[in-house]
Amino acid sequence: MTIKFGETVFFGAGHFCRIGAAVMLLGVAGCSSTNTGGPVPLATDAGPKDTGTFPNLNIPPQVAAKQFTEAEKNAKLAQLKADENGQGAKGAAVSNQAALTDLAKKHGPQTLKQIEGKCDPALDPTCK
Repeated sequence: MTIKFGETVFFGAGHFCRIGAAVMLLGVAGCSSTNTGGPVPLATDAGPKDTGTFPNLNIPPQVAAKQFTEAEKNAKLAQLKADENGQGAKGAAVSNQAALTDLAKKHGPQTLKQIEGKCDPALDPTCK
């Protein structure tokens, strides 16, 4: 048992060292550069600038867009409520449950007939 353990440790270490050396060589190769030109200048107006002074937080920042007035807000909310109500009742009861149950029983077989090519001309006028 001791011999097996030593064999695994010492011969396995060489394997790990070779893998480590390969990773190191790949890392060094990745750090090399073929860029022969000089540094590219950055845009002068990009990023923060050091003006040498602290910003004055007492001056309100400029807004990107004009703010809604209270009347505009209420008008938009009323329009949203009207659109919501126009979409239909949330808990509307089905008027003819028996017709829907009958449709559910027939829909699957009818669809399979159309898919399999055994279509019914009454259901599909383009059936041949």
